[in-house]
Amino acid sequence: MRSPYAGGCRGAEQAEEDEEGRASIYNSVVINTSKEMMCFSDYPIPDSYPNYMHNSKIMNYFRSYAKHFGLLKYIQFKTTVVSIKKRPDFNTTGQWDVVTEKEGTQEAAIFDAILVCSGHHTFPHLPLHTFPGIEKFKGQYFHSRQYKYPEPFNGKRIIVVGIGNSGVDVAVEVSGVAKQVFLSTRRGAWVVNRVYDEGFPLDVVLFSRFKMLLKQCMTNEMVNNWAENKSNMRFNHANFGVKPRHRINHQHPTINDDLPNRIISGKILMKPNVKRFTETAAIFEDGTIEEDIDVVIFCTGYSFSFPFIDDSVIQVNSNKTTLYRMVFPPKLEKPTMAFIGLIQPIGAIMPISELQARWATRIFKGLLKLPSSTEMMMEYTKRKEIMEKRYVDSPRHTIQVDYVDYVDEISSQFGAKPNLFTIFLKDPVLAKELFFGPVTPYQYRLTGPGKWEGARKAILTQKDRIIKPTKTRVVKDDYMMSSSSLPLMLKLLGVFVLLVAVCAYF
Repeated sequence: MRSPYAGGCRGAEQAEEDEEGRASIYNSVVINTSKEMMCFSDYPIPDSYPNYMHNSKIMNYFRSYAKHFGLLKYIQFKTTVVSIKKRPDFNTTGQWDVVTEKEGTQEAAIFDAILVCSGHHTFPHLPLHTFPGIEKFKGQYFHSRQYKYPEPFNGKRIIVVGIGNSGVDVAVEVSGVAKQVFLSTRRGAWVVNRVYDEGFPLDVVLFSRFKMLLKQCMTNEMVNNWAENKSNMRFNHANFGVKPRHRINHQHPTINDDLPNRIISGKILMKPNVKRFTETAAIFEDGTIEEDIDVVIFCTGYSFSFPFIDDSVIQVNSNKTTLYRMVFPPKLEKPTMAFIGLIQPIGAIMPISELQARWATRIFKGLLKLPSSTEMMMEYTKRKEIMEKRYVDSPRHTIQVDYVDYVDEISSQFGAKPNLFTIFLKDPVLAKELFFGPVTPYQYRLTGPGKWEGARKAILTQKDRIIKPTKTRVVKDDYMMSSSSLPLMLKLLGVFVLLVAVCAYF
């Protein structure tokens, strides 16, 4: 690990200059997934923590986790992996030659297995060649990876390019100090709130097994219409200049609660893609011109690659690589390398990474086997075709998965997916929460290897932990959260569905 501390991500309070190949964040970053959905499966986040945590809270949680489970002694801090290559006898041993560097000194070692956990937010994607005239622009321009604080942009006219999560976050934050912010987008986006029905977190409300079952009963058109109407209830995307041509289910959503407020107050003005720059101005594709531009912030995403791994092991082209179930290189002679967290879920990535690691370690130990290389390639090709058919063509949509479907898929590989029918017969109270409540990580500690005795309690008390940090002022006639905030008729329907169809579903 390059970092000198557990957690590893570089924030504004730690450095003014970014280190190439290492993730970096701006100081105000708040995570887009709620705490009950993003925690590790056997270590709930403290109930006093907010549902959507500032990056410092997440760092505290990671450090607490590492300390609780005694992990720090296994981590080599301030260490860079220089190279990973197959050993000459890899076909029989599956071992790797690994060279690391610490404080200028390199060291070679042999390892039995490798988990690659460097993620996909490492190398900034800055396509300046698609913005003619940028080389003549006399103002300041840079990738959002270099952005840390809003204060340096006080009183300036700023263009933010890109309407993903970082683009909207940066535009909203700098609009508080800038003279004017222009948010430029090529496609537009569907923007959803963290705060959802009845004030509960978005993912807590949407990601239940009951909701997923309802979704399976709907056509794609019905799902898109419902989700788009729901988003437009907050603000009309067309009237605010945000609406894209593609449907909401064909992109990774942009999550932000403040954008419509900044647009309606004039602090942010929506603009189309920049056609070209001059020394002091930007000319947009609709022919409009904005003069006296001081700063351009390119929030154009990231690319990933693995320069420390030999090309014979894995290759990346335009953010596309070949992995079985997004984890294993399918053509390795021995399954002793796995990629963890190289994924863009519509949902939390931490519990997914944990499940991937649990599966991978059982493969490494020989407790489970992978299919043949041919079968793995067939699965990869099928997944790739489905992804390409669903999502708009962009580097952002090459490693997409739906949260509930994918965690069920991976947990099924090593026996950790809960059997709802069996649980219903033994523990109907728990089964009800598993079906109607959010699909939290604790569900994957109820059974199978790594079973945790505290999982049932964690599931049945998760709503208390959701409510506690907001309920800091007690009021009369207060009420607790109903199961997934469902209307009464839907809950009654769900009970019927649970009794009749659960065997077929699970």
